[in-house]
Amino acid sequence: MVPGPELLARARLLVAPELSASLVREVERITGRGAEPLGDGEPAGGPLLCVGAALPGALRATAADRLLWFHSVNAGTDPLLAAGPWPAGALLTRTVGRMGERIAQYVLGWVLAECQNVPEYAAQHARAEWRRLPSELVAGQTALVYGTGRIGGAVAGLLRSCGVRTVGVGRTARTGAPPPGFDRVIGAGEDAEAVAEAEAEELAGARWVVGALPSTGATEGFFGAGRFAALRGATFVNVGRGATVDLGALEGALRGGGVRRAVLDVLAEEPAAPGDPVWRLPRTVITSHSAGITADEDVAVDFAACWEAVREGRRPGLAVDVERGY
Repeated sequence: MVPGPELLARARLLVAPELSASLVREVERITGRGAEPLGDGEPAGGPLLCVGAALPGALRATAADRLLWFHSVNAGTDPLLAAGPWPAGALLTRTVGRMGERIAQYVLGWVLAECQNVPEYAAQHARAEWRRLPSELVAGQTALVYGTGRIGGAVAGLLRSCGVRTVGVGRTARTGAPPPGFDRVIGAGEDAEAVAEAEAEELAGARWVVGALPSTGATEGFFGAGRFAALRGATFVNVGRGATVDLGALEGALRGGGVRRAVLDVLAEEPAAPGDPVWRLPRTVITSHSAGITADEDVAVDFAACWEAVREGRRPGLAVDVERGY
């Protein structure tokens, strides 16, 4: 629900203590009011507008009816929604910023590094070994991208600019031309048998499989034994959510050769402890959820766009469907 102008005008601005001073000043400038700390205690009376990463338990429990709007400084809002029932009627928006661009460059970086044997040459350098290795061209190969939203579209677009054939797998069927960045999109809303056949065919021919899925009840363990069994030497890159991957199934596919390599920027449990078995997965690199780190500028720009939409009585484009989880 979009808060009305009268309530918005009276709303107290609460900001998380981890926000930088410069970002707080920018949020104050945008809203035209001073900020107060968003803490664990119950805030004083009046409607509330909050900016932060988490909704404190006290506010969720006792002041939920006063929460007009929460703007998340993160793109992923699943931790917010998993912490408890979302306050009825409260608008939830999120920060995306240039995350799609950053994540797309992260994926392309690993794709090119693999094709140019960067890991192998780094290992040879450590051994002072001189040996030529054949390189591989990306053009003409296929990348299967799961998730056709902002992130998946940005990844596909950058890969496609390098000559990679890009196939998206989306939640809903699409009519007409594929969305920007994709040569083809397989829609989960189409006939289930036809989708399964098309997906299996694309999996078998894919050189790279990129996970850019949100974390929902429908996507938990999405990349499991069945999908990994369909691969024929593809590299798997996950920049979505860790819970979408069955790590046991991935390990089996890595050891069996169906998955050539894996690059995991996200894990179901973060950070992974030094003794976690995930560090011992063969031919796998784990990065620290760093592919799309959000900058203060991203938060400010996206919050300003949401503020303008709300002031005009429009639902912001970055509003989250709390039932879907994204």
